[in-house]
Amino acid sequence: MSPKRKISLSEEDLIQALRNREKIAVEALYDMYSASLYGVIVRIVTEEAFAEDVLQETFVKIWNSFASYSADKGRLFTWMVNIARNLSIDKVRSKDFRNQGKNQELENNVTFIDEQRNTVYNPELLGIKEMVATLKPEQRAILDLVYFKGYTHVEAAEELDVPLGTIKTRLRMAIQQLRKHFNE
Repeated sequence: MSPKRKISLSEEDLIQALRNREKIAVEALYDMYSASLYGVIVRIVTEEAFAEDVLQETFVKIWNSFASYSADKGRLFTWMVNIARNLSIDKVRSKDFRNQGKNQELENNVTFIDEQRNTVYNPELLGIKEMVATLKPEQRAILDLVYFKGYTHVEAAEELDVPLGTIKTRLRMAIQQLRKHFNE
């Protein structure tokens, strides 16, 4: 069985095929733009499985909302990149995406973040674990939620069942305490 030949159309032909909702338009769209759009998406949504989902959602949205495309407002690729970018940002802001890392323990978060960003450093050399360990348990819990797990202050207040003002005060005190350690 021979490999499938990639379909390529001129931008004008692709636009016309999309307007006519022709099957070849979807195939050409994917063959011509999937790599570029995926590159845009993966820069924003670093988790590969989520990025692939966003790519699929991008093509579905392009197909379903093509009637709103206007060549007078810009090139087809620019319009598609904006759709991919907006869907990527929506995914990163979504509760589903943010919740994926909320089950991580404080000790595992530094390693988890490093693996996601392919960075290597040894936090023990900086003494971060020791500094965080000196904080009161309620300060550590808030620091863990807000800085390591990406919760908003409101979400942390709800999670810990503590008033928002208390969250902000404890977080500020924790940061001041850590700042003292860095300045020693």
